Amino acid sequence: MLVTTYGVGELSALNGVMGAKAERSLVFHVVGMPSYQHQRLGKIAHHTLGDGVFGNFVDLSADAACCHAVINPENCVLEIERVIGEARRNNQPAYIAVPSDYARSPVVSVDVKPIVPRSNEAALQKAMAVIAERINNAKSVIAFPAFTILRLGLQKQAQKAIEALGCPFATTLMEKCVIDEGHSQFAGMYTGAVSDPKTRQIVEGADLVLDLGGVNLNDITTASYSAHLDLSRFITVGLDDVRIGDEVIASVRLADVLSGLAKLKPSSSPYRAMPQGLAPVTGSPSDKITMAALYPRYAAFLRAGDTVALETGSTSLGLTPTILPDGVRVEAQVLWGSIGWATPAAFGIALADQGRRTVLITGEGSHQLTANDVGAMGRFGANVIVFVLNNGGYLVERALEEKPELDLQRPRALELHRIAEGARMRRLAYGACDHAWGARRCDEGRTRQQNRGVYRDHWR
Repeated sequence: MLVTTYGVGELSALNGVMGAKAERSLVFHVVGMPSYQHQRLGKIAHHTLGDGVFGNFVDLSADAACCHAVINPENCVLEIERVIGEARRNNQPAYIAVPSDYARSPVVSVDVKPIVPRSNEAALQKAMAVIAERINNAKSVIAFPAFTILRLGLQKQAQKAIEALGCPFATTLMEKCVIDEGHSQFAGMYTGAVSDPKTRQIVEGADLVLDLGGVNLNDITTASYSAHLDLSRFITVGLDDVRIGDEVIASVRLADVLSGLAKLKPSSSPYRAMPQGLAPVTGSPSDKITMAALYPRYAAFLRAGDTVALETGSTSLGLTPTILPDGVRVEAQVLWGSIGWATPAAFGIALADQGRRTVLITGEGSHQLTANDVGAMGRFGANVIVFVLNNGGYLVERALEEKPELDLQRPRALELHRIAEGARMRRLAYGACDHAWGARRCDEGRTRQQNRGVYRDHWR
């Protein structure tokens, strides 16, 4: 739930809301508008353009969502149920605007049932029959569990379906660790021309590609559109339909198709690959940081039960090809790619799932945009381990073009170890990194209350 004020508040939030729309995250954006009385009288109010018009921002915020409603006492019940149902069907943001004086008004009672997205049984049976036939006729099958699997919490169902089929599965950058990379059916990460040759051969040579959830083949996930995929070989199971060639079967939910796939029998011997172990940690304590030695260190630090938030740019592009331990969950905004996203995202992750350890990996360029959320972590006792790599500027932009404006003056705000212990990746020597990581492991026994005290001490 996101609640903002009218105008300035909702417009400030639009980047995040649009990111949620692109990345298929369910958000209900509720905005308190000026009162209906003021709107009818055309009064000049703050947070407006000063023209007495109060609908200037509704269309902007509505375009950032998959559905919207402006609420009044007469339409409240029907519209709220419609918006909730549509947002859940698409797993994207919904925008709800409420004039302030209506918030205390009695609503008109309407007998309405909640809208629960579900499959049409006939359509589901038709889709499953076609899918089963295509699987049986294919000499080779590869599964792509999409990022939407994670958004809907369907990881276990997807894994059961893939195990039942016995086929290999691959992921793109957007699906990092959606199913454990130590799984015997994991064929690797597919990134177009820069994929491992064996992974590329399995994916591009498959007779049938089972796209489970709608994999996003964008410029990042395909390494600048270098993928060679025959889309006529795809069966794409979306959130609410199934596409097989030029035929679209509507009103079929992803979860129901996964359940149906789990009941099928493999048409050939199950695929088995040698599990890929973690990359060895190299580099002596006095060496300067290189990507080849840094990312294996991150992987060695992570463990089952961790959720790692990866910042857009060199962090997400560099760490995602690295094999991570089983049980690690990865959150990265690969498609929308708004720099500074990972720091507040890590804060939210830590509050939402306190049973897992949250790790933030970012660079100082992105981190400076939203570093104020580190203070919020301390205020609420969020146990976030923060690693900030000091690149002296925007590294991923330098890869595209060297410009002096991409350099950054090192700010005092980078002294994050004053606020969040263990955030010492800005140091140049691996020895300092290793020492900081070891110290952070020793401190993990603190309670949230004790950590809140530590943060406050460091602020003084």
